[in-house]
Amino acid sequence: MRFQNAYFIIGTAYAGKSTLVRLLAEKHRGVLCEENYQDRYYPELDRAEFPCLCYTRELADWHEFIRRTPEEYEAWIDGASRECEVLELRILAELAGQEKPVFVDTNIFPETLKAVAEPGHVLVMLAEPQISVRRFFQRPDREKQFLYRLILEEPDPEKAMENYRRGLERINSRERYDRFLHSGFPVLLRDENRSVEETLRLAERAFGLEG
Repeated sequence: MRFQNAYFIIGTAYAGKSTLVRLLAEKHRGVLCEENYQDRYYPELDRAEFPCLCYTRELADWHEFIRRTPEEYEAWIDGASRECEVLELRILAELAGQEKPVFVDTNIFPETLKAVAEPGHVLVMLAEPQISVRRFFQRPDREKQFLYRLILEEPDPEKAMENYRRGLERINSRERYDRFLHSGFPVLLRDENRSVEETLRLAERAFGLEG
């Protein structure tokens, strides 16, 4: 099934995906599917089908979350992304009859998007990998600040922080960056000197939404 009215933005953290999806939906009077828009399904998920997404739902002690090895953290992120893709495709199928355009900040893998997205309906946004690692705890997001407090509560906070950052480095590696870069879709690189309005115009041009 191809989603004719859906426009997808994929890529790395801190590239501006969330902002751009919101601006596109506002300007073009579309349906907004923000980051993690599939969260509403979580309370009803079957652990047998969605073990990674159910991991945090059933976690008794959140310190276990930050104590995982970088390898375990990476495997969980990849598993959760695959499970999120299943949920996103279900939601998009429900929205398929909408006459409005649908703008999606998505976890769907590039390989899947090649099968379900219309040509010209996918845009990649990238920021340098180290930005995601360096700035992870600088954002005021409730979830990130919660994790930061957990790390500070550890017997050796410095060691705990180093362990967590090594996990972040794995999921924000140059290899992952390059896979997006060479996915075959149009790419917008993070540029501190480019305004939000200029980025919006570049995205509209990539999506054929000018005029």
